[in-house]
Amino acid sequence: MSNTIDTTQVKLTPKDFASGQDVRWCPGCGDYSILAQVQRVLPELGIPKEQIIWISGIGCSSRFPYYMGTYGFHTIHGRAAAIATGVKVSRPELSVWVATGDGDMMSIGGNHFIHTCRKNVDLKILLFNNRIYGLTKGQYSPTSEVGLISKSTPYGSVDYPFNPLSLALGSGATFVARAADNDPKHMQEMIKRAAEHKGTAFLEILQNCVIFNDGAYDAITGKENRTDKMLYLKHNQPMTFGKDNSKGIKLDGFKPVVIDLNDGVHSANDCWIHDETDHDAARSFILAHMTDHPELPVPFGVVRQEYKTTYDQAVSNQIAAVTEKRGKGDLQKILRGGNTWEIA
Repeated sequence: MSNTIDTTQVKLTPKDFASGQDVRWCPGCGDYSILAQVQRVLPELGIPKEQIIWISGIGCSSRFPYYMGTYGFHTIHGRAAAIATGVKVSRPELSVWVATGDGDMMSIGGNHFIHTCRKNVDLKILLFNNRIYGLTKGQYSPTSEVGLISKSTPYGSVDYPFNPLSLALGSGATFVARAADNDPKHMQEMIKRAAEHKGTAFLEILQNCVIFNDGAYDAITGKENRTDKMLYLKHNQPMTFGKDNSKGIKLDGFKPVVIDLNDGVHSANDCWIHDETDHDAARSFILAHMTDHPELPVPFGVVRQEYKTTYDQAVSNQIAAVTEKRGKGDLQKILRGGNTWEIA
């Protein structure tokens, strides 16, 4: 069986990727935007929809496979990455995607997530991060901010939240990026970049839950704040942001600082030049943790990308090598041969 995806010219449209099922998310939910952007991007990839499969766990985000006109598997809580790994290893020619949430992937699914990244399984993981458990009615999640008042933290959460980008980087994901639900054009670009990557592609999408955590990202992505709080990363380009790109980010040792590019002292030449292929992981972690500092903008785009052999390709290569050396196995012979035991 071929390990490559058939990308012969297939003329598809976003409607071809709609399942026809009634989409059941709350009105105004950011999930609608994610679904729309995925359905707009997939036709551009030239992959037959029969060769695409969506795997999900449990949560609002995990309804995603029902709404996609592709193959799909709605699995169990936190196990989407593990099951998707099995799909990719057994059917390496498929394009395998995971739709998950911060509760599903960062909590009960955390162990599966880090080992998926470590192994570099060729999966495309979209994390819908709304900082809350939505489907189970508003409990705080592993990404909820300190002090969040929720159904399960009526006096405010005292937990320190996970940083999904940092976790993905530390676990070895070979593609790590961030997008926002209210910037569809940029999200499309990031989904396409993830699709084209060979290896574990992790895309965190800041997504609003209008019912249980409305406005969770207004301080970053809201209309009044986004100009000064959203830093769009561009490969080999200086990190600039603000109105007319009047501000920049400069590295002072390992500390990112904001500089004024109109003060007559600084210019774009003083800015940190983004290199998404940088093999020095330290700078990637600096970018990931800029969210921890309110005085800094939040990076969006591809934080880091590298290429190395994927787990599924390594397994396929190993099977081919052993088969060439020892021949094809005989399952019935194994089951019926060797030592046997009789149980009285």
